[in-house]
Amino acid sequence: MKLAAIETRVVEMPLVTPFRTSFGTETVRQVLVVRAETDEAEGWGECGASEAPLYSSEYTAGAAAVIRDFFVPALREAQRRLGDAFDAHRVAPALAAFKEHRLAKSALGTAILDAQLRARGVSFASALGAVRESVPCGVSLGITDTIDQLLDTVAASLDAGYLRIKLKIEPGWDLDPVRAVRERFGDIDLQVDANAAYRRSDARLLAKLDAFDLTLLEQPLPADDLLGHAALAREITTPVCLDESITSARAAATAIELGAVRIVNIKPGRVGGYLEARRIHDLCAAHDVPVWCGGMLETGIGRAANVALAALPGFLLPGDTSASERYFATDLTEPFRLEEERIAVPTGPGLGVAPIPEVLDRFTVRRDRLPC
Repeated sequence: MKLAAIETRVVEMPLVTPFRTSFGTETVRQVLVVRAETDEAEGWGECGASEAPLYSSEYTAGAAAVIRDFFVPALREAQRRLGDAFDAHRVAPALAAFKEHRLAKSALGTAILDAQLRARGVSFASALGAVRESVPCGVSLGITDTIDQLLDTVAASLDAGYLRIKLKIEPGWDLDPVRAVRERFGDIDLQVDANAAYRRSDARLLAKLDAFDLTLLEQPLPADDLLGHAALAREITTPVCLDESITSARAAATAIELGAVRIVNIKPGRVGGYLEARRIHDLCAAHDVPVWCGGMLETGIGRAANVALAALPGFLLPGDTSASERYFATDLTEPFRLEEERIAVPTGPGLGVAPIPEVLDRFTVRRDRLPC
């Protein structure tokens, strides 16, 4: 495969409703879209970074810059050195010298992998090892102004067919909203996500969540505090799930060995791409640790890849693979729709979807083409 150019686009997608977590509120989703041009096909990838470095150290403009200034030159050199042997599996080794920037690496690697699979007529799901034609769907609900507003949002989500409700929590917005949801809706699949908002000293408070029979408590402590998560896991009965802490298969193995995690949220962008995400899936399956696919307010480009990943056999819990309309009035691709509590896995070559050109152009605010 001959890589001809990489194109990056910054697009700004208005959200249907503001999405608030413990680290901030988004009303417009700023997304970096990557297109790989090859001599055989084009491919697409999406960077999960936001406009500001709040979820992680990465942010949209920084991801575009590191791709332009470092990653694309490294791929040029790798392609010059490898010739016809260059393919999507060579991307990660070519970028390995550059520390971190996993979200940017994921977007670039996904675009090249998508182009390669499209040229071969192979679906993303098939290449990853998917075993399902559709995946069960959960929904992630942001922090609201009032508990009544939250209850209305949960009711609407259940009516729409979502099998699992995830509530964002933070200090001061935890026990009362969770109690209200459990009392109102009874025995639903309910979990909470703290996005690292608590500290070890909050263990006694977090233990009070045990009363609500939650499926899991996601990332309660800072990402680098695996020992704290292990200690917390010994003090509470609610299963501890890790998100931000799991940056690679090695990190997942360490967390499992320490007893810091019982369930893993796999976000492909956070771990550097879908090939590493599959390695984490395989590792967790070998240790009988259930996994599920997290979301980062993706457009249809990232959603297509996530749905394909979530169809692997070890994904035993509904993920954040919500329908397009949950976040966007207009998606970049044909919208993903919830049908009988599930979303269909795309079966076409590569991701099986592509941006609608006029929609992509409408939301693009910056564009850069980088010859390879």
